[in-house]
Amino acid sequence: MSYLVLARKWRPQNFDEVVGQQAVVRTLRNALTRNRVAHAMLFSGVRGVGKTTLARLMAKALNCQQGEPDVPCNQCESCVEITAGNAIDLHEIDGASNRGIQEIRELKENIRFFPAKGRYKIIIIDEVHMLTTEAFNALLKTLEEPPAHVYFMFATTELHKIPITILSRCQRYELKRVPFAELVAFFARIAGAENVSISQHALEMIGREAEGSVRDGLSLLDQIFSFGGEEISDEDVVQVLGLVDRRIYEDLARALLASDLAGCLDIFEQSHGAGMDLKRFANDLLGFFRALLIAKVKTSPEELLDLSDQELAAIKEIAASASQETLYQYFSLLLKGSEEMQYSSRPRLALEMAFVRATQAGHIVPAATLLGRLDELLTGADSLAQSTVRPVRPAISTAEPEPLPPNPSISVYSSGTLPEQKKNETANSAISLAEHGGQSIPVSIAPPSGREVKKHWDEFVGYVKERKRWMAPVLQLCAMAREEGNELVLKFDDPSDCKLLQEHDNLKLLQAFALDFFQHDFRVVFKVRGAQPTEGGGGDEAEAVLVERRVLANDPVVQMATEIFGGQVGSIRTGPRSREV
Repeated sequence: MSYLVLARKWRPQNFDEVVGQQAVVRTLRNALTRNRVAHAMLFSGVRGVGKTTLARLMAKALNCQQGEPDVPCNQCESCVEITAGNAIDLHEIDGASNRGIQEIRELKENIRFFPAKGRYKIIIIDEVHMLTTEAFNALLKTLEEPPAHVYFMFATTELHKIPITILSRCQRYELKRVPFAELVAFFARIAGAENVSISQHALEMIGREAEGSVRDGLSLLDQIFSFGGEEISDEDVVQVLGLVDRRIYEDLARALLASDLAGCLDIFEQSHGAGMDLKRFANDLLGFFRALLIAKVKTSPEELLDLSDQELAAIKEIAASASQETLYQYFSLLLKGSEEMQYSSRPRLALEMAFVRATQAGHIVPAATLLGRLDELLTGADSLAQSTVRPVRPAISTAEPEPLPPNPSISVYSSGTLPEQKKNETANSAISLAEHGGQSIPVSIAPPSGREVKKHWDEFVGYVKERKRWMAPVLQLCAMAREEGNELVLKFDDPSDCKLLQEHDNLKLLQAFALDFFQHDFRVVFKVRGAQPTEGGGGDEAEAVLVERRVLANDPVVQMATEIFGGQVGSIRTGPRSREV
């Protein structure tokens, strides 16, 4: 008897043996148990995940003469014939070679007759997307109202090529790639049954090469068993499949991140000397840096990466030593080099030059960090000093106050006259520091400070410069600033000019500066030429600043001061003070 390859030898013969498609298997078994099997089913998915296998298992279950509805017995005449591939009532058609309208007409003529042995005629069309448009049209009416003794089962790897009129008449089952862990466990079970000794690391390399396809993995496993006999080493798998040990990529990534060009070229030379394929090497290196990025930004990278615990630990260690921006920059440079290599007559040189560019790039410091350091240098150590406060009068309300921003201040101006004696009696109490939940609030008498945007824009830029020096030149790029209702509209000609201001922390700071200087409760809105206006500070940030101002304005001591002087609140400042303060 001729040798039976592993892909055929280990084809599942019942639903319990199916690997990695639990959701679809459960649906099919419940449909069989409850007698709710659709007359037309469509199985889609990548190659080798079990589309045709599930169709044959459904055919077995429907025509089984002894077993439970959802458990084929594999012993009755119908099950034995389907397993052997010679069942009279099972018609398995290759859609690629029988794709014309004439074949469909013959099929329609054939299904008019009752099954010869079993209860149903089962029609399985593999690669159904290969049928012509005329063949699909000829199948429509029969597919919508087939005879009671006929079931249609289709399989395809390209679901998008099937007409919607066919899809609407089928019950669809989309099969996913088999998870890496289940695939490796399945291969380990086969190796044990075949009396072959193979390491876990070797099985993981095979599982990674299979890319979620059971059949591809079994074909690779069959090839490796033939090469190594009863003892399979990691080196055997690397040699047969033309792979590069993952540790090579780990060493290369460490050398790149350390800007060690000589080390990179040495590692690359060793891999090239071992006969590895350049295109495969570049793709695997890109995949490794993708894994580094995922490990950097995701708390559970194992959900997206098919890696062993040892490899995952190494990737986390390397990713922790670099910033997200640095890893992205290296990935971009290597991707560019890989693309250049595809069209170059000297692909090795193109890839080596990508290593040169990557090692020269160095580590990237985020712009926000640089701006923070610049601001610290400009501000100086004196900006952190706190002003000396005088004793405060007791707070009137005993309720728990809301938290306030750092360094708030309130100015009150009188709208009428007040007797001189009364002013003298209340000056020490009103012109003081109010106590709010343990935080001191300076309350002073000053004229109202409301300003017009167009008239005082240059003064506002200077006001911002004293508090956040780098922000002033950016505001000077503003083509026009005007007040529209409750909005401060800042118009820019180039979207890159205001991109930095639109970052979260900078937006909130700009919103506070605008409210403090102009003393109008408006929101900052950006307008860019040719784009829709966007709210600068964001709804939540702007509302938070407005709430802070309301809390200050409603403070009991502030209310008392306004009543004493018969006036109203002139200005409220919540943003940071200038460097000179």
